Amino acid sequence: MPQRKTEQLYAMERSLDALPLSEAATAISRANVEAAQVVEACSKVIAQGAMTMAATIRGGGILYYVAAGSSGLMAAADAMELGGTFGIPTSQVRILMAGGVPTTANMPGDVEDESRSLKADLGAIGPSDCLIVVSASGDTPYAVTAAQIGKAAEAPVIAIANNRNAALFEFADHVIFLDTPPEILSGSTRLGAGTAQKIALNSLSTLMGVELGHVFRGRMVNLHADNEKLHARARRIVQDISDVDETTAAQALNTADNDVKVACLIASGARTPDEAQTVLRSAEGRIDRALARLETTKTDSRDNWRQPQ
Repeated sequence: MPQRKTEQLYAMERSLDALPLSEAATAISRANVEAAQVVEACSKVIAQGAMTMAATIRGGGILYYVAAGSSGLMAAADAMELGGTFGIPTSQVRILMAGGVPTTANMPGDVEDESRSLKADLGAIGPSDCLIVVSASGDTPYAVTAAQIGKAAEAPVIAIANNRNAALFEFADHVIFLDTPPEILSGSTRLGAGTAQKIALNSLSTLMGVELGHVFRGRMVNLHADNEKLHARARRIVQDISDVDETTAAQALNTADNDVKVACLIASGARTPDEAQTVLRSAEGRIDRALARLETTKTDSRDNWRQPQ
């Protein structure tokens, strides 16, 4: 059986331990940059996967992030950011990590081979849901079993792996093969493979946000502001999009119960949160379309007022 690429030795004249630490640091950085560059080749399938994720959220389904080991940490990090960044309800996101999400610095490796819990954890998965499975080797029993269950339940499966003939890909609707070079520390897939996985996951979730209309002019217009930093960010977003001062933006956010899209519409002329919500619903949640419709409504009202009775 040929050796997996993730287990091969990185091509270097001298290994890390033979280099001065400053040179080793440079080598690690360059190896990670090299790994990061492979994600671009997956742009088309990443975009397709993001559309599937958006359809799941739009339809009220659940995104299941499933992985083990360091891949699990990459997947969990992405899943945990969806609420704050895009306002995705926590009820629509599940994190399944072999052995559970760690609460200490210990992450046992033997749980990667344990998959019996998945039958219960994925017992309710169906066609309206989406499974995002990550495994550097692509052969981790926990990840492969999850993909099998998802496929059998007719749920779309997005598979991310760093080896070409990964068993995981057999059950995937969207195959994201990250052709990263061997690790600079052989087999330590938290390095280059993990870097590429994180970029791929970042891309999937961010493009999902774009497809859902939660990104406008490069801003997170559906963010969930639950601390002062995010409250300040929300105010700046309303200021910039609606071209108002900070006080007006803060008042609009207060009236809108901190819903950034609704606040933008109020600051742009909607008279009440209900009117803003109505316009937003008619625009399928997209703030660009909602602002255009609001402006059209305002123009029509002015024209009607000017007409002789």
